Amino acid sequence: MSFRDVIKKSVIEGFSAADMPTGQMVAILIVAFAAGLYIFCIYRLINKTSLYNRSFHVSVAMMSVITAGIVVAMQSSIVISLGMVGALSIVRFRTAIKDALDLLFLFWSIGEGIICGAGLFELAAVLAFVVTAGILLFEFIPVFKKPYVLVVNSSDTDAEEEILSAVKEHSGFFRVKSRNLKKTGLDMIIEVSTKNERELLQKLTSIDSVENTALLTHEGEMRF
Repeated sequence: MSFRDVIKKSVIEGFSAADMPTGQMVAILIVAFAAGLYIFCIYRLINKTSLYNRSFHVSVAMMSVITAGIVVAMQSSIVISLGMVGALSIVRFRTAIKDALDLLFLFWSIGEGIICGAGLFELAAVLAFVVTAGILLFEFIPVFKKPYVLVVNSSDTDAEEEILSAVKEHSGFFRVKSRNLKKTGLDMIIEVSTKNERELLQKLTSIDSVENTALLTHEGEMRF
């Protein structure tokens, strides 16, 4: 037997899903669906966006099942395998991923589908456990302090020093992001880190020239 025949035989024998029992195929899809349902629940727990995108949520859950089916089909024939590679290579997804965490869940779901399609159920379970532990660890253990955006409107154009003095007294860190000086007054936007939000606002409103104050949160994180 020549070297070419050995390579040809090994390649052909590698595509063994054609002889895979129907029960085993169904079991793979069921396990992939269970993995997708698990990812669905974790995504629902972690997701904190104001607008809930149910279509993306369902897509993340079912991606593992679809991927598992594709992997099983690609194992059945080298012709199907090459056809799948060619078909998938021309697919272009136009949906923009606005949150990096959404991208993580997409890759997780696809990875679970590939692993389940290969029949490595133990690895799929271990991967789910490790990824969940990592997400929860970084989600519930704060790495940086929670930032606030403070908006102050004053009727006195010379009140900046008094305002910053009050902010410094009730915050661990602050940075002036914007100043808007008008003939009728002064508007300031300040990024602050504080644990006494109410005391800070009360201190600022006690200044005679301050007309309005607002303390807002944003999605970023403040580094020190």
